[in-house]
Amino acid sequence: MTSDTFTFHILTLFPEIFDSVFSQSIIKRAIGKKIVKINLINPREYATDKHKSVDDKPYGGGMGMVMRPDIVIKALESISTNSYKLLLCASGQKYTQKTAQKLKSKREIVLICGHYEGVDARVEKYVDEVISVGDFVMTGGEIPAMAIVDSITRLLPGVITEGSTKSESFSPVSSLQFPVSSLLEYPQYTRPESFRGQKVPKVLLSGDHKKIEQWRKKESLKRTKKFRPDLLR
Repeated sequence: MTSDTFTFHILTLFPEIFDSVFSQSIIKRAIGKKIVKINLINPREYATDKHKSVDDKPYGGGMGMVMRPDIVIKALESISTNSYKLLLCASGQKYTQKTAQKLKSKREIVLICGHYEGVDARVEKYVDEVISVGDFVMTGGEIPAMAIVDSITRLLPGVITEGSTKSESFSPVSSLQFPVSSLLEYPQYTRPESFRGQKVPKVLLSGDHKKIEQWRKKESLKRTKKFRPDLLR
C-alpha cells in the first residue's frame, strides 16, 4: 500500500457480510488501484473465554445483549492510534454528505459496528464521533458501515471521473440568490427519447448548454421543494 491509500478499519462480528459488497463495482476498482484498503477486524478474536463471548446482559435489566467494552476496546487498540474512530449507533449524530466530505481528509478511519442491543456506552470515551445513518434502527452497524465506506470512497481522487460529484444531491450551492446549503440533484434522462407517453424535456435535446444549465438549476430547486423542503429553511 502507498502512503496515499485511504484505510477503513471495520470492527464487526460478521466480516463475511462485506465480501460481496466490497468485491463489486467502484469500491472493487478503488481497492485494485490501491486508493482504498479495507481491514476487517472481528472483536471475537479478542475474547478470552472458551466460548469467545463478546456480549452480556444489560445492567438494569431489559431485552437483548450488549457488546462488552473490554472486548471492543481490545480490538480497537490493535489499530493505529492515528486513525479517526467512529462508533455506529442509532442514537448518534446524523451522517450527511457534509460529514463524508470532512471524513475524506482523515486517511484512516475506524468504523465500530454495534450489534444485538448495541455497544456498552463506555466505548464512547474512546471514539471521536458517534454516528447514525438515519432516524431508524437496524439490527447492526454493518450496513451503515458499507454506506459510509461507499460515500467516502467515491469522493477520493482517482475513484470516479473528476467533477462528476459537484452537482449531486446535497452538494454545496453557491449560485442561488438566497441562502441554502444544498439542493437535490436535477432529474436525469436517457434513451429512449419517448417511453410510454413520457418524453424527455425538449431543452435537454436542444444542445444549448446555457439553457440546459438554467433548466437543471430550476428543476433542482423544484425537486428540493417537493421532496426535502427542510433543506431550504
